[in-house]
Amino acid sequence: MRPVHCAVLLSAALVLPVAAKLPAPSEEAKAAAADSAAKAAWADKVGAYKLCLSQDKVAAGYKKTALAAGKDVAAVQTAAPASGAAPAPVSMPGCTDPGPYVPTTPVANKPLEAAGAHSPAGTATSPPSTNTPAAQAQPKK
Repeated sequence: MRPVHCAVLLSAALVLPVAAKLPAPSEEAKAAAADSAAKAAWADKVGAYKLCLSQDKVAAGYKKTALAAGKDVAAVQTAAPASGAAPAPVSMPGCTDPGPYVPTTPVANKPLEAAGAHSPAGTATSPPSTNTPAAQAQPKK
C-alpha cells in the first residue's frame, strides 16, 4: 500500500502547480513588455536596413565588374511578359534608415524624499565654475 500512496502524492505534487493561475501583470510590467516589443521591432528594422545596404553594395560591385568585362548590365526579371516584349526594369525602393531608437514610454524620474537625505544626486548639466583646485581655493589658517 505504501508505493500507491507515494505514487498518488508524487502525481499530485506534479499536477497541482500546473493548475495554478498566475496573477495579471501590473501596469509597469505591461509597459515594460510593450517597450521591449517596440525595441525588438526597431532592431528588426535596423537589421533589414543593414541587409539592404549590403545587398546594394554587392549589386554595385557586380555591376562594376560586369561593365568592366564588357557585359550588358540590364535589369533581370524572372519571367518575360506574355506579349514577348522586352521585360521592363524593376524599380526597388531605396534603403530607409529607421533612425535611433526612441522609447515608447518616457523615463520617469523618481520623486525626491521630503528631507532629501536618501535622494540621488542630480545629473551635472554644466562643468564646475572654476578650474582652481580645492587646495588652492581654501585659505591657509
